[in-house]
Amino acid sequence: MDLRAALTARRLIAIVRGGDPDAALRTVLTLAEEGIELIEVSLSGADALTVLTRAREELGPGRPLGAGTVLTAADAHAAHRAGATFAVTPGLGAGVDTALHLGMPVLAGVLTPTDVIAARARGASALKLFPAAEAGGAAYLKALRGPFPDAAFVPVGGVDVAAARAHLAAGATAVGVGSPLVGDAADGGDLGALRDRARAFRTAVEERP
Repeated sequence: MDLRAALTARRLIAIVRGGDPDAALRTVLTLAEEGIELIEVSLSGADALTVLTRAREELGPGRPLGAGTVLTAADAHAAHRAGATFAVTPGLGAGVDTALHLGMPVLAGVLTPTDVIAARARGASALKLFPAAEAGGAAYLKALRGPFPDAAFVPVGGVDVAAARAHLAAGATAVGVGSPLVGDAADGGDLGALRDRARAFRTAVEERP
């Protein structure tokens, strides 16, 4: 898949990390039903590989499905076997190179200009700016885009609806959203409330200047 093109078109990636595998799967499927095309299942969630495998079975072979928190080569291999089509990392560990070797595009975690240079040299499709809120939010993104105007930045961490709008206005290619979107759904919470949040985020990211 062309991950950068998908991020540019959709402008939102949902991050599912849950303590209840069945609830996490329901969350993935509900988000898909609400039209969120890019969904990442974090490997730090409970029984995440089973969630990935079951989500792939339910969504079918053509749907993008990401594995998040890919830290090691073993993580990348396991995610690939489970049916992930792209990998998301919090930093530049061995999982980046192995995922790329396996043919999975990578949204690689960066924070500093040095990270950006290294991630692009290794072949990352896009750059996960993490943790975005703690780094300075949209103002920090704007500063990074000065030396890297053509980089595909995806801020993650503390991105609520207002922050999503601010990051996109500052030049983000897309935003990655976990708890402000998923809430407690992946732990067994209300799927109706999840649908409402999904619609609010979709409305925000679909706004164009």
